[in-house]
Amino acid sequence: MRRVAVIGTGHSKFMFNSPKTSVEMLSEVAMDAINEANVKPKDIQAVYVGNVLGDFEEGQGMVQSFFANDIGCFNVPATRFEGACASGSMAVRDAFMWVASGFYDIVLVGGVERATSMSVPLATRTFAMFGDSRYEYPAGFTFPAVFALLAHLYASRYSIPLQRLKEQMAAVTVQSHEYAVKNPNAQFKKAISKEDVLKSFVVSSPIQLQDACPFTDGAAAVVLASEEVAKKLAKKPVYFAGVGQSSSGKLSSQYKYLPRIRAREIASRQAFDMAGLTPKDMDLCELHDCFSIAAMIAAEGLGFFDYGTSGEAWEKGETRLGGKIPINISGGLKAKGHPIGATGVSQVYEVTRQLRGEMVEQGRQVEGARYGIIDTLGGDGVLLSLILSAV
Repeated sequence: MRRVAVIGTGHSKFMFNSPKTSVEMLSEVAMDAINEANVKPKDIQAVYVGNVLGDFEEGQGMVQSFFANDIGCFNVPATRFEGACASGSMAVRDAFMWVASGFYDIVLVGGVERATSMSVPLATRTFAMFGDSRYEYPAGFTFPAVFALLAHLYASRYSIPLQRLKEQMAAVTVQSHEYAVKNPNAQFKKAISKEDVLKSFVVSSPIQLQDACPFTDGAAAVVLASEEVAKKLAKKPVYFAGVGQSSSGKLSSQYKYLPRIRAREIASRQAFDMAGLTPKDMDLCELHDCFSIAAMIAAEGLGFFDYGTSGEAWEKGETRLGGKIPINISGGLKAKGHPIGATGVSQVYEVTRQLRGEMVEQGRQVEGARYGIIDTLGGDGVLLSLILSAV
């Protein structure tokens, strides 16, 4: 199996109510990635796209084919991936495998969503389609309710008073906003305090508004290439060291493990084993913080902290720049934004640029970063783990 590198990146501003269509947003960032990679559209051999709700959002299915044509990648295979919030990471993983196998040498991966084009009730209903529609949704299990349940289970399992847990969750949010202020692509560029979080209205107890990520419009893209091609075209290629993917059934089928997400532990172990690395080797992490409690659960499932202790780690600054493991220095889903199909590709963009050392001017560079891990959760339990390496 060949080594595969990221050689080009592109990223839109994440925002509310984009004036551009999904095809337009994706075309722009794809051309940025192609130009950075020093290739031409005619060099792209295949296109992989994460997009979840294009048909519901703007009546536009088949985003992948139309955008590929518009940027001049004529007649290449163009494939759309749907794995809820993990769609972009699924597209990246599959693209990696096609290049690693030797079938392709240069491919383009994108992700895009116009989630804010829907009303909040419609968006809530469509997002709920990615949970169990037969039993869970009719019982009121939208995703805020899912993570509220996990928060209660977490508090009970690890004997943390609920008010204390809410303070720890607030620390996650405060940090995310702090770094988003420095990210020019972030949706929210405003610092907030613990008090701002704790006084925001309750969405699904104990989840409050400021514990939750927003609806977002945005796009991201990366160009992947074989090692041989990358060495010719890129000054600082960033290589895939390990990949992992696992999935779970509906939430009720996971009762033996909750609040832990077993699929995450399996996917990350696959990636670590493939890379020959451990959590201690990671210099940074971009993880799936759709809700603040989700970030805490993810950090423990990835092996960075003992179960029940990640909230304290956030409070102590262990997840900040200079800490034990810098997490979501982009601002994360909470403050950078969460355009569902684009999120995983955006995470790859962020870790790639960190490993290249390109975040110094923004004041959020992880010094000496060599390895970074991406964690993306889709729905009730599609988990992707991707480890990137600068060496």
